[in-house]
Amino acid sequence: MLPLININRNLRSLKRYREVLGVLVTHGFDQVVEQLNLDYYLEIGRQLVSRNPEKKQLERLPTPVRLRMAMEKLGPTFIKLGQTLSSRPDILPADYLAELNKLQDSVQPISYSEIKRHIEKELGAPIDSLFAKFDTEPVAAASIAQVHKGWLHDGTTVAIKVRRPGIEKIIETDIDILNGLAALLEKHGFFEEICSPVEIVQEFNRTIYREIDFTKEGHTFGRFRANFEHNTSVYIPHIFWELSNESILTMEFIDGIKISEIQCLKNAGYDLQQIAQTGAQSFLEQVLSHGLFHGDPHPGNILVLPENTICFLDLGMIGYLGEDLKLQLANLVLGLYKRDIDLLISVMLSARERSKEINITALKRDLSEFIDDYYQIPLERINSLKLINEFIVMMKKHHIKFPSDLLLLAKALITIEGIGRQLDPSFNLIEQIQPAVAELLKQRLSGASIQKELTQTLRAYSEVAKTLPRDIKELMYRINNNNFKIDLEHRGLDKLITDLDKSSNRLSFSFLIGSLIIGSSLIMQTESGPQIFGIPALGLLGYTIAAGLGLWLAIGILRSGRL
Repeated sequence: MLPLININRNLRSLKRYREVLGVLVTHGFDQVVEQLNLDYYLEIGRQLVSRNPEKKQLERLPTPVRLRMAMEKLGPTFIKLGQTLSSRPDILPADYLAELNKLQDSVQPISYSEIKRHIEKELGAPIDSLFAKFDTEPVAAASIAQVHKGWLHDGTTVAIKVRRPGIEKIIETDIDILNGLAALLEKHGFFEEICSPVEIVQEFNRTIYREIDFTKEGHTFGRFRANFEHNTSVYIPHIFWELSNESILTMEFIDGIKISEIQCLKNAGYDLQQIAQTGAQSFLEQVLSHGLFHGDPHPGNILVLPENTICFLDLGMIGYLGEDLKLQLANLVLGLYKRDIDLLISVMLSARERSKEINITALKRDLSEFIDDYYQIPLERINSLKLINEFIVMMKKHHIKFPSDLLLLAKALITIEGIGRQLDPSFNLIEQIQPAVAELLKQRLSGASIQKELTQTLRAYSEVAKTLPRDIKELMYRINNNNFKIDLEHRGLDKLITDLDKSSNRLSFSFLIGSLIIGSSLIMQTESGPQIFGIPALGLLGYTIAAGLGLWLAIGILRSGRL
């Protein structure tokens, strides 16, 4: 079975595990499953699809397409994982990113009777007493939640976002499975040059549980409303907390036009160029001023209201830029502006979360070439999508992994650029960023900012100076009392230990088979004990067991591909 995978040993988990591996085999990933030594489940998966003509058709498709189709087949957790991975050019090649961006998160809606029962259970009152009117047909339906239109008793129009009943159990089971698969991927050395699969699943676990907890999204709406309180060009819906909890979010219904519906905007007389600028500037304000930005600003999440006002929806996925990350971003821009290679390298090395050995000379050369490729080029001729992707690919080449929030920001900026160019073909994100970055650099180089950094540095050294005598005294005390220990952790030896373990097991197996053959031969020579057709029964039994064990060992060696 699977002793190395720590998943809940209940019927639901095991059934779902078989389903996941069956889908992977159907979509042509049986080689990966086999390399993870999932022999038992691989055989089940093959049995499930052995008579499935769909497998041969799927195997003709490109691998990125098959991966996207497999994730759609596996449901909400895997769809969300694919959407998360689509923002990670540091992990996947461009063709995979492009395909995962196509993941569709739309499903058949839940019946009104089930939604009604769920709302009444969660809010503790009949739906007629909660809402004056409730539209039985959903406005939108996705794998995690669906949205209905309703009216309060005072006439206010609202949008009610309802989490699908039981979805949290499905996600819990799938996260268990993903944790197990990630542990096996890491154990067998998959992606070890790029990332840690376990860390990716841990980060995904954090984001998806945040997304299904609607109280967190509601509080994010409140923070956005406060941040844009004095900006009349941006509108954030109001949350009705008395009709909301972890699985239901009731908010103000916004009747606007999707920012991607260009013809509708033109027919309504909107200024498309102004909308593009407002959208870009409002997003940059989120990033550089508030440090809290919309992580998924695709066209379906942005509406246009009268007077060219921008309205942001669906704040389940957000990114954070703390003061440290904003400082790193400012230094990064400053280094690019001044062509200061040493400053850029310093930022990259301090920003990375995890890295291998880095060739500083090669990194300097690549950075110099990157800057020279874009230096003194007119802004309108710079393709920001290409620029950002080239920069991330260069970081990946040198094993430098930026924090996930910065990568989420990169994808969001690319999305904003795409929306802006749909609205206004002459739109250029770099031109929009320039004044905001200039202000950021001005603040970064101001006397107040330098004084603040100096104060923080002095405070840090002061704390070290206070604790240093005590730490030295503790260290000397431990050394004098022979109580000084150093914990060493080996890395990269797990695969070697596993291979040695397999080799020793095979040798032991071989000795056992040899002993059975020798013992049986001796019994045959003595001709003692019960006999079958004149042959000692014990000797014949020993030969039979040795033959069976030998055949089993040979099959195991052949299946491993290491003859």
